[in-house]
Amino acid sequence: MTHSTAKQPDQVVRGIAIILASVTAMAFADAVVKLVSADLTLWQVFVARSILALPCLMALGYVKSVGFGHIFNRWVAARSLLLVLTWLAFYASLPLLELSLAAVAVYSNPIITALLSAAILGERVSRRQWMGVAVGFAGVMAILKPGTEAFTWVILLPLLGAAFYSMAMVLTRARCRQHEAINLALGLHGAFIVTGVLATATLLFLDLGPELAAASPFLLGGWMPIGAEEWGLMAFLGVLSAAFFLGVARAYQIAPPQIIGTFDYAYLVSAALWGFVFFAEQPDSLTLAGMVLITLAGLLVARGKSHE
Repeated sequence: MTHSTAKQPDQVVRGIAIILASVTAMAFADAVVKLVSADLTLWQVFVARSILALPCLMALGYVKSVGFGHIFNRWVAARSLLLVLTWLAFYASLPLLELSLAAVAVYSNPIITALLSAAILGERVSRRQWMGVAVGFAGVMAILKPGTEAFTWVILLPLLGAAFYSMAMVLTRARCRQHEAINLALGLHGAFIVTGVLATATLLFLDLGPELAAASPFLLGGWMPIGAEEWGLMAFLGVLSAAFFLGVARAYQIAPPQIIGTFDYAYLVSAALWGFVFFAEQPDSLTLAGMVLITLAGLLVARGKSHE
């Protein structure tokens, strides 16, 4: 595969369609992770899900005649590390926060993405797009309700995840556009497996004791038995994550991050839906108003692009 630095034409509409489908699948998968967080550790989810996702991606790569030689590229590795940190911070918050609240916090990332894109990549952000970022931020604040009891220190975890995610997406645009999206997804799932194995081995070595493990079983608990039902869920998550990680990588490759990042906001609507279905979470009127603002933000940023 060649690594030409010639600028490739953007495919904005296609990128938007891909990111919308990807975040809808991602929200469902995150709801399932929250559901199993009482029975499995985070490290088991990382390992089991990715072990089952890798064959799907490799089979797809074989069908599409994709070479796998760039999986160990340093920029692919750096992107994978940032995304592992993203999901580590986000998933660590799920046992303690409502899914919709954690989702809103982590999806403050489009604001960071737009700022990083302008500062690092020199991407032009129009006045209309900046207005969209501001409206999106207002929507996020309406849902987070800072200053109320809903705004706890735990919210810092998904906010930290948002920062890591934005850095990863800008890196995708700046250094990984020429790499096949399948290779990016393979590198990420490989990183999840390595992280899960290392974390499990570290916990075994440290032997923290039952009291500390019981305080945060999702992060510090020992390896739990995985039954047929859990393996079935992990297989489903593996296929789903292979699809949405591939989709996210491709969307950020073919369209400007500030546009794709804003349409990432569609995750919030899906997260609210699955939060209601799985956990009976019901958004209040202010939360719904925030979602309307977020949708408006996406339209403003998309219309701010002068060409398709």
